[in-house]
Amino acid sequence: MSNSVRSGGLDRRAFLRYTLLAGGAAGALGVSGALAACSSGSSSSGGASSDNPKVQLSWQKNIEFAGEYWALEKGYYKDGGLGTPQLITGGGAGTGVETGLTSNKVWIGTTAPQLTAPVILQGAKLMTVAATYQKNPFCIVSSAEKPIRTPQDMAGRKIGVQASNENVFKALLTANGMKESDVQKISVQYDPTPLTKGEVDGWVAYVTNEPITLAESGFANNNFLFADFGLPLVAETLVVRQETIDNERDKLKAFLKAEIQGWNDAVADPAGSAKLAVEKYGKDLNLKLDEQVKEATAQNSLVVSEDTKRNGLLTMTDALIAQNIEALGKAGYSIKPEQIFDMSLINEVYKENPGLIKA
Repeated sequence: MSNSVRSGGLDRRAFLRYTLLAGGAAGALGVSGALAACSSGSSSSGGASSDNPKVQLSWQKNIEFAGEYWALEKGYYKDGGLGTPQLITGGGAGTGVETGLTSNKVWIGTTAPQLTAPVILQGAKLMTVAATYQKNPFCIVSSAEKPIRTPQDMAGRKIGVQASNENVFKALLTANGMKESDVQKISVQYDPTPLTKGEVDGWVAYVTNEPITLAESGFANNNFLFADFGLPLVAETLVVRQETIDNERDKLKAFLKAEIQGWNDAVADPAGSAKLAVEKYGKDLNLKLDEQVKEATAQNSLVVSEDTKRNGLLTMTDALIAQNIEALGKAGYSIKPEQIFDMSLINEVYKENPGLIKA
């Protein structure tokens, strides 16, 4: 097994960003902690009213934040009067976006509905104002020789599931009328070597990572997206405190405009995006340019949809919001759309700047 596969697998500790579905997001903060944190809105540590706002990323500075890199490189944030936003690396202990927001340490962050929902349900006043990924990247990857193309194909087969991903995997089964007893769930870590050795038949992965690194190592593979089989959760969502919407609406709209501009550039130039990640923003990560180019290309399929071609990047239609509410319910979170999603700001940005829509 090549180093690229091993490092790619270990990099999927990024799963922790999205899959504290077992209660990590809410549990780490706790009911009293969430409410107490919400009361700290007057803290000056978050830079909520200054230029150079603090932006909490969901993970390390790899290709996933290409839009933000372009917005910095092209001066889109500066043009909006935001100065130079500080991109804060996430993914480690104590760097959860929801925690950063409720403690007023950051102004905005990139996260996912299944992390935000439980914190909101415990009293935090947070709101999702945009969605970069129209589809989440979760997939089941399998050998091309014995492909698993649908959830039903998993029946009776060994599926490697990381501890942090058990709830989202269970939600996938539930969404497809299956029970846990229908599959042989094998507890695994993040390095997909057991899949290449035939110790499991399928592996919970990110479509933008393991399928690419495995193929690079010579392991032909197949995958299917959770989002295509009943769990159409968005990802890399932009989340803020409700008070930011109430008190800094124009500033937030300027930020969203810069984000749209940056992501338009990222979608148009995967190679350039990869170069920014490898040579500048993620230089200390020793990223591989060819893999980052492939991941950027795969990422574009999550960022761009027929809806975004009509309505613009980072938007969510009412139908997509409804699908996410249903998916959150399957994951155990009963929440109303108006409690977690507010697309009014980004819709206003596009109404005021229709040229931002790139078909």
